[in-house]
Amino acid sequence: MLKSISSSSDLIIKDWTDELHLSVKPLFSRVMSGRNKQVPNNHKGRYTEPVPTSNLGDNEDDFPEFEAFDDPTSFGDTTPRGYAPSAGSMSVQHVNMLQQMNKPRHYTNDYDISNLVVRRGQEFQMEVTFSRPLTNSDDFQVEFLIGSNPTASKGSLVAVTFGSRRGGPWSGQILERRGTSVRLGIMPTATAIVGRFRTYIAIVAGHGMQRTRRNPDTDLYLLFNAWCPQDTVYLGNEAERREYVLNDYGVIHQGTFNSVVDRSWIYGQFERGVLDACIYILDQSQMPIYDRGNIIKVIRKGSAMVNAQDDKGVLVGNWSNNYSMGQSPTSWTGSIQILLQYANTGTSVSFAQCWVFAGVFNTFLRAIGIPARIVTNFNSAHDNTGNLKTDLIFNKDGSPDERNTRDSIWNYHCWNEVWITRQDLPAQFHGWNVVDSTPQETSDGLYRCGPASVHAIKTGQLCHPYDAGFVFAEVNSDVVFHQRTQYGTLEVTDTVTDLIGEALYTKAVNSNGYTDITHTYKYREGSAEDKATMARAEQYGCQRDHSELPEKQLSITLIAEPVMVGEDLSLQVNFHNQGDLNKTVNAHLTVSIVFYTGVVAENFKALDFIAQVPANQTKTEVLRIPAEEYFPHLGSQVCLRFILTGQSDDQSVTAIKVLTLKTPSVNVALDGPNRVGQVMYVTVSFTNEINFRLEKVKLSLAGPGMLSNTDHYYKSIEPLGSITWTVEFHPRLSGSRTLVAVMDCENLRQVMGSATVNIMP
Repeated sequence: MLKSISSSSDLIIKDWTDELHLSVKPLFSRVMSGRNKQVPNNHKGRYTEPVPTSNLGDNEDDFPEFEAFDDPTSFGDTTPRGYAPSAGSMSVQHVNMLQQMNKPRHYTNDYDISNLVVRRGQEFQMEVTFSRPLTNSDDFQVEFLIGSNPTASKGSLVAVTFGSRRGGPWSGQILERRGTSVRLGIMPTATAIVGRFRTYIAIVAGHGMQRTRRNPDTDLYLLFNAWCPQDTVYLGNEAERREYVLNDYGVIHQGTFNSVVDRSWIYGQFERGVLDACIYILDQSQMPIYDRGNIIKVIRKGSAMVNAQDDKGVLVGNWSNNYSMGQSPTSWTGSIQILLQYANTGTSVSFAQCWVFAGVFNTFLRAIGIPARIVTNFNSAHDNTGNLKTDLIFNKDGSPDERNTRDSIWNYHCWNEVWITRQDLPAQFHGWNVVDSTPQETSDGLYRCGPASVHAIKTGQLCHPYDAGFVFAEVNSDVVFHQRTQYGTLEVTDTVTDLIGEALYTKAVNSNGYTDITHTYKYREGSAEDKATMARAEQYGCQRDHSELPEKQLSITLIAEPVMVGEDLSLQVNFHNQGDLNKTVNAHLTVSIVFYTGVVAENFKALDFIAQVPANQTKTEVLRIPAEEYFPHLGSQVCLRFILTGQSDDQSVTAIKVLTLKTPSVNVALDGPNRVGQVMYVTVSFTNEINFRLEKVKLSLAGPGMLSNTDHYYKSIEPLGSITWTVEFHPRLSGSRTLVAVMDCENLRQVMGSATVNIMP
């Protein structure tokens, strides 16, 4: 039997034959409530009350319906439960959160949630119906509470007044009176706590306050506001706001710089249960409620919680070929399934690699209103010693010394950027900041990274928080080639300064293409600004290699055009002799199957040959590698790495080339009226044109605002065999919508397809 959340207040229990719909308390509330009851009373002696850390917990007993004023002379030793209504008394009959009006104004209409969702620093309206018309002598207030033990001093209890009496930091005004109904305007501050608030109406009645009962229907979600100039996430460009806050679909760039692979990813921040799941992540982190309006603290906590390395977070990383205890990282269509599974079970989800961490983190950020995007750094350095040297060690015969090499070059690495005002830094460091949830290095004791100002990275001002030095090394490290002697010592044979951070891409605004943002991270290699930046970085402790090597007269370039998995490939080796004497080059080629992290899965070919290179000329050698040589070793990887070392006289040169093999794609076709609520059909088809059988095939299909994730399984697909799968769905949202299909099996991964359609209202 499978269980899944269908909304913030419903639970659907499904089995293979039927479906039972139960109206129950939200699962998040029950989970958090149960945990809160088990928390030991260990705050005594340090805090007067426990620090509130649960937003979605059970808070049914906030206030008594009648609360007497603190006046001990009024009642002696007794306190009445309430006052008998008089002829002129007033009570609340109904509260309307005016969702149809507020949501479009706050750009929250797409959230599939029954409660009002608004953004801080911007007025929203609500309508209160009393038992009689409001008079000038009547006094009432609207109270908004978040978390347990709310208090005005911490911003978790806000009283909004509408007369001369002073209230809390949020402001309110009466916009319209119509009979017994009053329309109110509520303005939250631009620094308010972000999360789910409970709403009460309190009327001054004699010597106390008479309140409405707890009503979950009047709860509201308050988000960060990229449209508010006073908010720390304010972004002035409307097209960018729509892309980086409101777009629920994205493209993540993978592969290599010369052979970019686009991967569709569904963020799905508006889908049912996702916003609650993102708040649940903060609850799981035990983040104090009153810190959840602080953009830096929220981002750093989110960065730590998206990975499960040290805090029981969302995703378990796995860079092996063994995914038997979960799902392959390549099998996900997007973030929705991951977040809902985590929130439903309270257990970390298996498995993820960098683009999965980045995709889920992007959903978390956009869901709560923070402008965010995914960035791919091609040839990303992973330096285990924290300097600006990526040390690659080779044996005397030219083969890689994998045993003693600790650093690696990832073909690509994905992280996130957030657009924020850095109130802790000078103005030039506002704007895009790097945040990374892939567990690589610790930051203040937890596996997280950032926010690090992109401007600080570009200018080498690495003294500013957070983790700017680590990101700087990922895009600026020098690759230092060493030869290990028979005595175990290392001799520097070559240094390459322009390989790392070869390009940085992000999805373009209003397009599925890419935007090259390399210039925002680094100056042109070798320019005066680049040299000044590197010198400044060294002043902050980032060590570089300054070995004095003789001027090169010999260099090597490797060229290999991408081919489909299962096809023969060719490697072109160009030896460039810039000297006046002929050169004899003793060359060694190592060909490996590698993970995208640069870690070797298997070395399957080693070749020694001699090249005669005339003076001031280029000599080309073409090496052919038939499919039968690499295919048996491929496994689920699609990356081949060529390392060629050459020795001529006293000069040693090295060249590296990574080739990403092409994979087939699935075809996605749509049929129907292209209209919200109308029946449509999507058909996914695939023909296996590779000369081997595909085993244990899983086909997944999803589309934000159209179709929840659904899976179909096949035992195998024979060579030249075909599959076809048709699914019926009803679009929920209008506009440009994308359906994503992912096919995954043990011996072939990264098989994807998508289709985009414009859905009419």
